[in-house]
Amino acid sequence: MDRLVKVDVKELELTFNPGQRCSATFRLTNLMHTMSVAVSLTATPQPSLFSFAQAQQQLHHPFSILPPLSSSPFSLLLSQLSDNPPLSSPSHTLLVRTSMLPTGKANPDDFLRIFSNPGPQVFKDAAVPIFFVGSHVAQFLLSPFRPVKTLEVDFLLSKAISRCTVSQLTTLLRSSVRCGNPSHVSTLIDAGGDVNSRDSDGQSLMSLAVSSGHIDVVRVLLVSGYQIDHSADRFLHEAAALNQIDLMDALYRGLGGINVNSVNPVGRTPVHVSASHGHIDLLEFCLSKGGNPELADSNGWTPLHCAAADGHVKCVELLLEHSRYSKYAMTKDGKTAFSLAIDNGHSHSDLLDLLRLGDVLQRAARLDDVHGMKSCLAQGAKVNGRDQNGWTPLHRAAFKGRLESVKLLLSHGAEVDLVDDAGYTPLHCAVEAGHTEVALYLISHGACANLKSFMCLCSPSMDNFKNHPASISLGCRENERRP
Repeated sequence: MDRLVKVDVKELELTFNPGQRCSATFRLTNLMHTMSVAVSLTATPQPSLFSFAQAQQQLHHPFSILPPLSSSPFSLLLSQLSDNPPLSSPSHTLLVRTSMLPTGKANPDDFLRIFSNPGPQVFKDAAVPIFFVGSHVAQFLLSPFRPVKTLEVDFLLSKAISRCTVSQLTTLLRSSVRCGNPSHVSTLIDAGGDVNSRDSDGQSLMSLAVSSGHIDVVRVLLVSGYQIDHSADRFLHEAAALNQIDLMDALYRGLGGINVNSVNPVGRTPVHVSASHGHIDLLEFCLSKGGNPELADSNGWTPLHCAAADGHVKCVELLLEHSRYSKYAMTKDGKTAFSLAIDNGHSHSDLLDLLRLGDVLQRAARLDDVHGMKSCLAQGAKVNGRDQNGWTPLHRAAFKGRLESVKLLLSHGAEVDLVDDAGYTPLHCAVEAGHTEVALYLISHGACANLKSFMCLCSPSMDNFKNHPASISLGCRENERRP
């Protein structure tokens, strides 16, 4: 025989509530037909935490007697009250030891003598695990201040939540999402937590995960069936503000139909948010997914206004590559992106050149306004800045035959052989437009006459140029005139 009594449970669960007594009941049955059994009950590893009761009578010592074939209920009681569950590592265990008692009687000293000397007369009938369960235990386990080893938390958590209601599970789920543990989030959802729940303010679990930047939790919520509310959820806005492109990409892929041009309460899109924060990678992502750089918010601000107002040069440059009109758009109070940059003290020459000075310099070069060109260059306009076709001011001055402008630009460092989007240099523009003097001046200042061969020299005005040594490899394309 390897045991004298039988325990009717495989584990004991105590539902813990802060500052309250909790207990668990079990039953012991004597398996002996003719002999009483002495029973010793001990909780390890912290015996002082627990006490025992038999048939609702408090045991003043952890010993009892079971007559032959009798059965009796016992209670395990938490004797020390606390605000937190007294979890330990390893977990608590109820140890049931027994010994045959031929006389059927024993006093406390007899019990001590029997069980203080381990030997063949003492049977170890059972070691029953003790678990604290309920929402308070689960909440404590989800806290970073728990005293339990990390490897045991998942197991203890699964036990604790087994006695939670759906409402309690959902509350715990919100806490776990905030902490950013994807394993716990998955466990709580599998146990019955509502992945689509919202708090009293309408905030969803997904919004909480996104705003906390927990991408692994976001992925768990996505695969667990989160349903987006397009009228309330603004996840792309939040991801853009956090500068987490992996988070935005996961949301875009996982939430079918999510609108990259959705607006928040002030009319701003994720493009606005990325631009205002200077998050160039996020901005590029939004634009690649169909983000509209021309949309204005409720105050008339386009994403370009946002980027310019905060001095984000790279974002300004990217937006200008995708936008034809926002450079000239005005806010409701009459501000352009350029004026907002100036008002906010962003005098970086690259920024001002992109927003206005480059345009002014191009226009001055076209009109041969030497004074205006000098003013623009003094303010920081880029002498080699390009327009939407890749033209520099030197391209434009050469095409228009503005010799004085060409001279000024070259004296300020204009590169003579830069090519536009079609592969044309300023020299090609001068030749094509028939401006012999400008072409010769460019060649005399290092312009390469062999960068681009022309099929013919078709303009009668170029007859004199045809005979010039520098014109041997040059020509102009018939019927093609630059604007």
